[in-house]
Amino acid sequence: MRRAIKTGKVVGPYSPAIETSRTRQIYVSGQIATDLDADIKTQTRQVIQKIENILNEVDAFLSDIVKTTIFLVDIDDFAAVNEEYAKFFPSEPPARATIQVTALPLGARIEIEAIATRD
Repeated sequence: MRRAIKTGKVVGPYSPAIETSRTRQIYVSGQIATDLDADIKTQTRQVIQKIENILNEVDAFLSDIVKTTIFLVDIDDFAAVNEEYAKFFPSEPPARATIQVTALPLGARIEIEAIATRD
């Protein structure tokens, strides 16, 4: 079974997340902040909270995330992002890659995608 999880308007042809029942993995598409004029710490919090809301739709939690990919327009934001990110993953944080990109949708400064698993 494969099920798309829809939690609101998206800005392109993708699902906010896909749940698969065979492996009980949830693939969360890249999320951007709701307030694109906010500073990078606020945008980071908003993105992680959006991911958390998506996971809650399938009774999953941030602690179920095993991998994230962070896309940053400015790699100089790395330390500030880490500071906020760490608050959501205080122990055993997921595997992660961080990549600098030229631009993100709608002028966002950060986008995060995630993969979660449930036992």
